[in-house]
Amino acid sequence: MSKLYLVPTPIGNLEDITLRALRILKEVDLVLAEDTRKTIFLLKHYAIEKPVIAHHKFNEHKSVPNLVERIKAGESIAVVTDAGTPGISDPGFLIARACIEAGVDVECLPGATAFVPALVNSALPNDRFSFEGFLPQKKGRQKRLTELKDEEKTMVFYESPYRLVKTLTQFAEVLGEDRRACVSRELTKIYEENIRGTIKELIQYYSKSAVKGEIVIVVEGSTSYNRILNSAVDEEADEDNE
Repeated sequence: MSKLYLVPTPIGNLEDITLRALRILKEVDLVLAEDTRKTIFLLKHYAIEKPVIAHHKFNEHKSVPNLVERIKAGESIAVVTDAGTPGISDPGFLIARACIEAGVDVECLPGATAFVPALVNSALPNDRFSFEGFLPQKKGRQKRLTELKDEEKTMVFYESPYRLVKTLTQFAEVLGEDRRACVSRELTKIYEENIRGTIKELIQYYSKSAVKGEIVIVVEGSTSYNRILNSAVDEEADEDNE
């Protein structure tokens, strides 16, 4: 049956793809790729031969109507991004919404996404969290940071390695340099790195050398949430001692 599939791809290690994802990529008529070179490399690695066309933020607004019509006419199409789950700070949302509005079936497969291992690796509270993705680069950036100052939940951000120290410095200025945080870099790859500490300590660490690779920053919420969390832990301990 014709359908749109949102297919997660590995964020680094090529082994991190599900058997179901591989089957879907073999069965669909067309693969939409954020970067065709990276997707073709992945498909070749698993001996999959399918037509691949570019689908990214610069062309998706124009191409979506035609793609929806192709699915309505009987084709099955898979959307993949350079890494992770389509729609999470990557192309995927627009075509999924358009398909749903047109009565076309949409199916999102479970799979890799960078913020989950980064959040768990951070050792910060993860029972509730706020995924912020990429902050606005210019307009609205300071406003959004100010709004997050009193956010009680752990916060997760994506960032470019070229802006890491600048962003950490802005976090220190608005959220406070003593906030605990974790910077995860090159997740699932050979040189994976998870550096934990206060924002001040992270600035000092990353100011010493050039930073490379994909970045996820996890920052603890306001002190009020941590006080609530610690209180709950204390209450549980008291119950165990009774």
